[in-house]
Amino acid sequence: PSKRVVAVKANEIAKETDKVKVGKVNVDEESDLATQFAVMSIPTLILFENGKPIKQVVGVQSKTAILNMIE
Repeated sequence: PSKRVVAVKANEIAKETDKVKVGKVNVDEESDLATQFAVMSIPTLILFENGKPIKQVVGVQSKTAILNMIE
């Protein structure tokens, strides 16, 4: 599975729930942002609450795992 698979899953989740907003960042183009959030490997998923990161996972995750992260 590739990082693109994670993007597809994230887009599906964004369509299925209004609990979260999904955003994607190209770390090659946004290296300062990657550094700010200590993104060392892709894919990296970061869950924010009130503008602050509260959970971060690295690697391909199942859709179920992503939904559990949101809960």
